[in-house]
Amino acid sequence: MTKYTSNLKLSIIQGYNPEVISQKEYAKQIGITRAQFQYWLKLYELHGEEGLKNTYTNCPVSFKLDVLNYMVQSGASLMDTAALFKISSYTMVYDWQRKMEIGGLEALEPKQKGRPSVNKKSFNQPKQAPARESVEALEARIKQLEMENEYLKKLNALVQNKEKSPNKTKH
Repeated sequence: MTKYTSNLKLSIIQGYNPEVISQKEYAKQIGITRAQFQYWLKLYELHGEEGLKNTYTNCPVSFKLDVLNYMVQSGASLMDTAALFKISSYTMVYDWQRKMEIGGLEALEPKQKGRPSVNKKSFNQPKQAPARESVEALEARIKQLEMENEYLKKLNALVQNKEKSPNKTKH
């Protein structure tokens, strides 16, 4: 998605004349979707030039809940709700709504980005002893491998004895 500056958004909104061209045709000429144009128009109507400025997108869970509660209680659309709260994209409200339906309140928590940091403590801690069941399983496996080893040694000894003593018959 192309990032538009607030000045470009403002010039697009101010260049629109509803008496001359429809929103759909104007958005097509500009090269954006009609929904995106309608959203910018709604932001401009509600907040003026300030509404078109890029906003902070990492919102706390309480704010997300307030937005979703408002939308449910008032019956407002995604676009109207996002414009009222000056959210950068109305699809963000839809994402919050879906996350809330699927994962509950915990799904609205922001996820940490990047690789997790390495704790130096984890390197210094001794490894824990394996569980009792796994010790028994390992002992059984060792016993099986020892038996296989003994079998192969005996087989090897038999093969070597056969090669050393060719079938000589005594007369």
